Amino acid sequence: MISKEKLYAAIAMVLLASLTSLTYAARHMDELRRSDMDFFTSEEASRIGEQVLAYQRITGGWPKNIDMCRLHSSEELDEVRMQRVRTDDSTTDNLATTTQLRFVANMYQATHDERYRDSFNAGVEYLLSGQYDNGGWPQFWPNPEGYQVHITFNDGAMVNTLVLLRDIAYATYPYVDSIVDESIRSRSQAAFNKGIECILATQIRVNGTPTVWCQQHDSETLAPAPARSYELPSFCSQESVQIVSLLMELTDPDERVIEAVHGAMKWFDANKLTGYRLERTGQPKTSEANVRLVADSDAGPLWGRFYDLENCEIFVCDRDGIPRKSLEEIGQERRTGYSWYNSYPADLYSIYDQWADKYDPAGNVILGHDNAM
Repeated sequence: MISKEKLYAAIAMVLLASLTSLTYAARHMDELRRSDMDFFTSEEASRIGEQVLAYQRITGGWPKNIDMCRLHSSEELDEVRMQRVRTDDSTTDNLATTTQLRFVANMYQATHDERYRDSFNAGVEYLLSGQYDNGGWPQFWPNPEGYQVHITFNDGAMVNTLVLLRDIAYATYPYVDSIVDESIRSRSQAAFNKGIECILATQIRVNGTPTVWCQQHDSETLAPAPARSYELPSFCSQESVQIVSLLMELTDPDERVIEAVHGAMKWFDANKLTGYRLERTGQPKTSEANVRLVADSDAGPLWGRFYDLENCEIFVCDRDGIPRKSLEEIGQERRTGYSWYNSYPADLYSIYDQWADKYDPAGNVILGHDNAM
């Protein structure tokens, strides 16, 4: 029987892979996500650290989609520091804020420069300040606008936040020793617990049966909610993988968590697409770029990112907000510029077997799943 430590390590690897699946965001944050400690005492890390500190807003958070590792001129850094007073662009979307917080924590542990500790604590306060009473977080705060107000699972925003707060509460490296006090650890644990309650409350149920989650949920009713014009209320596979991975990492899951994991895995298994592979051709962001489904009996399973809430059928969508059945029915810009299909749920199957064997072997809902491997 696999040990708890090996099980949790395997789950963590799946969670990390799904949370860093944003190609652009992941690429320009590679240096910030390094874990080799020698790096954090280097001149290069010091240079990047100065830039990361400069980008932190007075809210305590950071903006997204900015390459903070690229060498900035002194004039650029002066402009960045002038933007510090902004309160409208701090976010956890696209790996923002949580990635910078891990980086400054590593820098503090390597250098003991108190500026990094102060930056880290300001960032944690930012995360804690954004949590709703129901345990969820918006995409941007303070003062979110439009769909930003929704509880946001999209692109790992809330799960990234919960992972960070959990690791702070458990004093996981680099969140050790004097970087935070016991009060913040306690508050981080309480916020994590509330977040798990929100996850359980937002899981979509069909005739009382738990399934998966939408990318975002209404901050008051908790119902599936829309975001951008092509992101409609739906069953959403990609973000649900991240949530299930997090739930399976809980060391003492109660009956509600066990039911939630079983329900989601049953949904994944019932809604996988077999006999097709996703083919990308041409250079990205060129007129030759294309994405299509190709019949392939040897291909592993795929899942649509979105399934409609009425019939649980895969759909894609252009910027006109009209759901369509196939990639060929939407324009090239959205067809090639968004992740409409993924294979992430397949990574959960063997881990789920081990998890179910440990916590509820009689409840395993997908025994015999060779076609998912």
